[in-house]
Amino acid sequence: MLAGVAALVALVALVGGVPYALLTFAGPPVTSEMLDLDFFTAEVGPSTIQAVLVLLVWLAWFQLFVCVLVEVYAGVRRVGMPARVPLSGGTQVLANKLVGAVLLLFTAGAMIAPIARMSATPAAPPVTAVAYSAPIVEKTLETHKTKKVYVVQPPHGRHHESLWEIAEKCLGDGRRYPEIYRLNQAKEQPDGTRLRMADLIRPGWVLDMPDDARNVHIVPTGQSREQTLREHPGVAHTRAQPDARHDVGKKTTEKTEKDQARHRKPDVRQDQPEITIREAQSLDLIDYLAGASLAAAGLLALLARRRREQLWRRVFGRRIVRPRDDAAQAEVALRLGGDAPGARILDIGLRLLGAELAAQHRTPPTVYGAHLSPRTLDLWIHPPDDDPPEPWTAEDGGQVWRLPAHEGRLLEEQAGGAPYPGLVSIGTDASGRVLIDLEAAQGLINVRGPQTTAALAALAVELATNRWSDRMRITLVGFGEELTAIAPDRIRSVGGLAEVLPELEATAAPRREVLTGRVSGSPRDAHYLLSAVAPTHEEARRLALLARRDTAGYVVAGEVPHATWTLEIGDDGKARIAELGFEVEAQLLPRRHYKALVDLFRTAGRLDGETYPEAEPLEGLHPPAVEIRMLGPVQIAGLAPLEEGRMALATELLVYLATHPGGVHPVVLGGVLWPRGVQTMVRDATIARVADWLGPEHLHVDEAGRLRLGPEVRTDWALFRELVRRSHHDPTARTVLLEKALGLVRGPLLAARPPGRYAWLAADDLEYDVAAGVADAAHRLCELRLAQDEPDGLVAAVRAALLLATDDEGLWRDLLRATHATGDAVRMRAVVEGLTRRAASHPYGGGMAPETEALIEELLPSWRIHVVRESSA
Repeated sequence: MLAGVAALVALVALVGGVPYALLTFAGPPVTSEMLDLDFFTAEVGPSTIQAVLVLLVWLAWFQLFVCVLVEVYAGVRRVGMPARVPLSGGTQVLANKLVGAVLLLFTAGAMIAPIARMSATPAAPPVTAVAYSAPIVEKTLETHKTKKVYVVQPPHGRHHESLWEIAEKCLGDGRRYPEIYRLNQAKEQPDGTRLRMADLIRPGWVLDMPDDARNVHIVPTGQSREQTLREHPGVAHTRAQPDARHDVGKKTTEKTEKDQARHRKPDVRQDQPEITIREAQSLDLIDYLAGASLAAAGLLALLARRRREQLWRRVFGRRIVRPRDDAAQAEVALRLGGDAPGARILDIGLRLLGAELAAQHRTPPTVYGAHLSPRTLDLWIHPPDDDPPEPWTAEDGGQVWRLPAHEGRLLEEQAGGAPYPGLVSIGTDASGRVLIDLEAAQGLINVRGPQTTAALAALAVELATNRWSDRMRITLVGFGEELTAIAPDRIRSVGGLAEVLPELEATAAPRREVLTGRVSGSPRDAHYLLSAVAPTHEEARRLALLARRDTAGYVVAGEVPHATWTLEIGDDGKARIAELGFEVEAQLLPRRHYKALVDLFRTAGRLDGETYPEAEPLEGLHPPAVEIRMLGPVQIAGLAPLEEGRMALATELLVYLATHPGGVHPVVLGGVLWPRGVQTMVRDATIARVADWLGPEHLHVDEAGRLRLGPEVRTDWALFRELVRRSHHDPTARTVLLEKALGLVRGPLLAARPPGRYAWLAADDLEYDVAAGVADAAHRLCELRLAQDEPDGLVAAVRAALLLATDDEGLWRDLLRATHATGDAVRMRAVVEGLTRRAASHPYGGGMAPETEALIEELLPSWRIHVVRESSA
């Protein structure tokens, strides 16, 4: 308190006292004489020096005044790190300390009040904001026997707190987070991990807090963190019930809250610790899998290919099997983190480089590392060469070849070979992703540390799924058969090095010969051996000799002599290669995570399918007050658009609520919309904004605290399902109802959605139900129209369904039958040619389903001749 008062006095003296003293004793900063041009040419005397010094003091005061304004704005608005004032390093530090001390005098201990309740009735069940940790009554204890701790316990939902948030809540100022960090740095937490400055704080961690902390637990000084967590596993969480329309009087609110406290038990379930652990595991999946952005992009592309093959064999009335539990959360993480544009730049940029070098009869240089950031792709090469082909440029005396990202995005697909298939991520630094070329070591690469297997698994998954390679073999030693499920055409698993060493020694090839072959059109299969089993002394000797004369990459665990590079994985999660000077946040794939990936790909290989539920009846088909259109580009009809920048998030919130009519708790909603974590006040403010936008009649909260949309808010998907449901029970109107349903389809589900949003679709039924429901409705209409001998209307209906379910091969067969029924040979040939071109150029590959080819053979026997002629032309 005294420090704050002293800081306030100092601020008043500096901001007000200094200019008052200057005006009183020295005058204004610029005198009338200084405005005369003769002042600058006159002889310099004491008066001139005095005027200049006064001006400098005025400028110094003005600089301090600006710094104070900036710091006050940042502190009051809680914007995080204040803006930097140019040339004001020490001055701004002083202003920061003074303003921070003053603001602490006026900082309220509680969090900002949540959004108000939506119900107009004062006697409605009271609700309050979800707290990070409920206030604990602080008992009067002797300070030398107790300490203050904070148990990181997010409420029901996928949310991680940050050090800034905890400091703001418990210390009154987020800028005091370094104090919490220093108290807990390197101290082991109950889950075995340790605090790092950049980390999200994990549920279940017990943080030591400064003596002036509020909203904390007070425990004996010698009590272990594990015991603290057992004694304080959960806290009383209350729910937020948004209402931007109606205010409740202060007395009524206080009375209601007192009644609630007296008659209602704290909302903590007995299974709360289990729920928290499960949520922490979901976030753990996101932390690892979403962080592996290039591997995530490759895995998503391979998964899409498997799903396309599933759709080939989907039967009427069943949807393809969707992942669940960890497998579903793994796909959510992949969708969040996948960097498809970055993978494309890396692939096309390297292929273009190889093609240009081959055209100039030059051998590609050795690339021992690469750095991919949002702005550039850098290749670290040896020996230096300052003459790269365009659009690459040379940097650092030819040691770095650089491709700007804006140039890479404009490159067209290249047909050339992949010169560097062994480039693989080892982790990230502050600006991007760092890769090494396993072949460039020209010797053994040794991996050491407590998470060796996790590092090797991450290397294996990215190598097996990357797009900057052609033909590749990966031999895994000591991993078991699980990872082969992801890419069985590339990965094989063996039990020991003795099984593969003779084969490797017999097939070794010089590096220069292989590099030249890759860019000239005669490549060998790239081969990489990753061993989680430490080799014997003799095996290590043979591997070292083999690695020095072979182009393949050899990565082995254990203490291995003769290694060219050593990849050290530290307890702090850092990956270091001392020989290259690399130190990054390691890319790891622990066992639980790659088991989730394996389950995901096994699910994508199932062909049995599963039933999808029939729609619940709608009360009527009258136009709703608000319509959410999902069967195409997402649109909200019946409401004025929100301001730019808020519409996308508000729309996603409405889509999620509309597709979960049973209601969604605000905390769960926060975990869905912000899977990486969000502040409670941000979540509640977003809900309040949407409540204002919709109006109180369209969004309400039930007794359990769940958000529900009103009956006058409807989706086009709900209308589609109702029309299809009615068609089942009304044979006379069946054709008309199905045509109306298919007329609602405008394009792919939620088309043109912003990147990084709607990742929750991976763990939801919606995507799978919509694709199957639209395709089945079109197929049923196809049968009806064919029976009625009306093929023209059928063609239009099937094409509408194909706008959404493009990869459903059954729809393409329906289109072939419908077009053949028209008797128009030209149209039939055009459909076949279009389908053939699509199969050949599909981004996920795979060609055409055998059943489709067989149908074309039956309906248009001469189709292959026309395709050959067209391709020759």
